[in-house]
Amino acid sequence: MSSLVIAGREFASRLIVGTGKYRSFPEMKRCHEASGADMVTVAVRRVNLTDKSKESLLDYIDRDQFFILPNTAGCYTADEAIRTSRLAREVGLSNWVKLEVIGDQQTLFPDNEGLLEATRVLVKEGFVVLPYTTDDLVNARKLVDAGAAAVMPLAAPIGSGLGIQNFTNLRILREMITSVPLIVDAGVGTASDATLAMEMGYDGILMNTAIAEANDAEKMARAMKAAVEAGRWAFESGRMSRRLYASASSPISGVIR
Repeated sequence: MSSLVIAGREFASRLIVGTGKYRSFPEMKRCHEASGADMVTVAVRRVNLTDKSKESLLDYIDRDQFFILPNTAGCYTADEAIRTSRLAREVGLSNWVKLEVIGDQQTLFPDNEGLLEATRVLVKEGFVVLPYTTDDLVNARKLVDAGAAAVMPLAAPIGSGLGIQNFTNLRILREMITSVPLIVDAGVGTASDATLAMEMGYDGILMNTAIAEANDAEKMARAMKAAVEAGRWAFESGRMSRRLYASASSPISGVIR
């Protein structure tokens, strides 16, 4: 399986995992290792960054093994997201950011206008920006033009586990945007959802709840690793064409009569 490349950096795994909703930090650590991922996203506003006397989820992430991708979860304006990104860089997390600007509290759908504004500002400040967005082609193109290093469209609402609800729009995005990686973010509920996204040609999957809220989170992490790999291998292999009628698995041409 080919590697994932974002902004010139190579990642062996095409699966990106989160850090929220786990029953404990040790469980989170085991799941990260089982997933085979080498990039982990961390909500900057929900982690202890300053008080070294208190336990932090960062204590359970091996920085030599995992690349930390800070995210701006919980930010509802461009200004909030920009300040949070700057904080992450100042405390030494990364100059990369999974950029979230939420526009609605119930659905957690992105505010595309604010997202675009924050992307433009942060790119100018030297950040590698990976925006979480809707499946809107026009807005995705604007984000690419603004300098986004990847585009991360949702497949369904965050944490819903509904699976891919927008196949047509995701296919259009995949066909029309080829200059940066496309990573499905939000909505994956089980392994088959991840496989389907990868079979469409998406470059990666970011997930959290599907693993963290599984009855056996560590086993689900292994399942997601296999699902992402299988989907990517299938995409790279090139599936057979669909046919309306049957075609014998053992053709009779060449058979001696």
